[in-house]
Amino acid sequence: QVQLVESGGGLVQAGDSLQLSCAVFGGTFSSLTTVGWFRQPPGKDREFVGAIRWRDGGASYGDFVKGRFTISRDGAKNTAYLQMNSLTPADTAVYSCASVKSMSGALPTSSLEYRRWGQGTQVTVSP
Repeated sequence: QVQLVESGGGLVQAGDSLQLSCAVFGGTFSSLTTVGWFRQPPGKDREFVGAIRWRDGGASYGDFVKGRFTISRDGAKNTAYLQMNSLTPADTAVYSCASVKSMSGALPTSSLEYRRWGQGTQVTVSP
């Protein structure tokens, strides 16, 4: 069974950086795959962080990112990454990755369009 597994979360201080990983087990990310990152702050709805198109690395980001986050991928490791810089307490959330296959290469921003999800990893940013 194919599974997505996130790692890299933890407790950091404001201004710090953190890199999250999303690895696939029991399968691979094909050239048709888009990997998305979402987050859910405490007591709030899930929101789109960004997404990357596996075949060419094209990416898009949520408005709140403002250049602080970067999504990348390593095809050899079948792993996507979310590099987060200049973290603030407002970035505290459970971060999840998700994947979907698309012929169009679209970068969906809605969680409803993704088919496979990881379990999430907690990121806590202290003041």
